[in-house]
Amino acid sequence: MVIFNKLVRDKIPQIIEESGEICEFTRLDQETFAVELKKKLQEEVVEYLASSNDESAIEELADVLEVVHSLAKTHNVSMEEVEKIRQKKLEVRGGFDAKYFLIRVGEEE
Repeated sequence: MVIFNKLVRDKIPQIIEESGEICEFTRLDQETFAVELKKKLQEEVVEYLASSNDESAIEELADVLEVVHSLAKTHNVSMEEVEKIRQKKLEVRGGFDAKYFLIRVGEEE
C-alpha cells in the first residue's frame, strides 16, 4: 500500500475504487481543509514550474486555478470578488505585460 496523506480532488476515491484498488480516506474539517489547500497550492505551483512544455504547463495552471477557487471559498469570497480585486490592482499597479525586471532602487551613487 502507498501512503499519500494529501488532499485530492472529490472524485479520486471513486476513481481508485472503480479501478479495483482499495483506498482509505477521511473528510477534513474546515480549518484542516484550509491548511491542506495551501499545501496543495504549493504542490501544484511546483508541478507548474517543473512543466516542460505548453501543454503540461496549461494543465498545471488549470490545477492551480482549481485550488485558487477552493481557497476563495474558504475565505467566504467568490471568484468574481477576487477578480474585481485583481482588476483594481491591475488599474492601480499594472500587470506584467511590459515585462519590467526591477534591478535596484535608491539614490544615485
